[in-house]
Amino acid sequence: MVNLIQASKISVSRQGNRILENVSIGVGKHDFLTVIGPNGAGKSMLLKCLMGFYMPDTGEIRKMAGLRIGYVPQNFAPENSMPISVRRFLGLRRKTETAVLETVVEETGILTMLDRPLFSLSGGERQRVLLARSLLDNPHLLVLDEPAQNLDISGQLAFYKLIEKIFKERKVSILMVSHDLHLVMASTNEVICLFHHVCCSGEPQIVAKDPEFISLFGEDMATMMAAYHHSHDHVHHNTHSHEP
Repeated sequence: MVNLIQASKISVSRQGNRILENVSIGVGKHDFLTVIGPNGAGKSMLLKCLMGFYMPDTGEIRKMAGLRIGYVPQNFAPENSMPISVRRFLGLRRKTETAVLETVVEETGILTMLDRPLFSLSGGERQRVLLARSLLDNPHLLVLDEPAQNLDISGQLAFYKLIEKIFKERKVSILMVSHDLHLVMASTNEVICLFHHVCCSGEPQIVAKDPEFISLFGEDMATMMAAYHHSHDHVHHNTHSHEP
């Protein structure tokens, strides 16, 4: 099976500091991968390289022909001085068929927000709108950079539940960076632990036992993660290449 996207031994340095070192990662069809790691580990840079925002200094990134990527960024704060409505925001980039827009609006639960100013939304509402926008092109791959970072616990739970629903119903692949390990582990079929290089990768309960994971996150987090078991019917493909 051809991966949607494959990075092979990519490295990135900025101002003499190595951000990514010899990182290899592959995302296959209907994969749900979560990249974890401490602040400053290079997680956001990895996503930006994979999406083509930055070129790695060395290494190679290959994408499936015609790959469509939907992106939900880490920080998005609309200006109060630009009272753009949600409806207008969703239509900014392109002409979207009405039927497609209606489907996405229903799927993400934002119907009542369409005529509200974007800046007036709560954090959770805004994330749903960004998610809706990322789905308008019917992407093969959904990339989420700390999507629930500024939400309270109930907002985080609701958002991750929505992500899992979209993953199952659309058969889309998901690549996510997240700190909310205890919330995402039930959905994720692979965890990649990054600290400039790939420290370890695999199913959550396996990664939790890895000495490098324990050294980065501590015994308590490792014990909590090891308690998670897959209750979901994921199909695992041996298409990944993760070389520390």
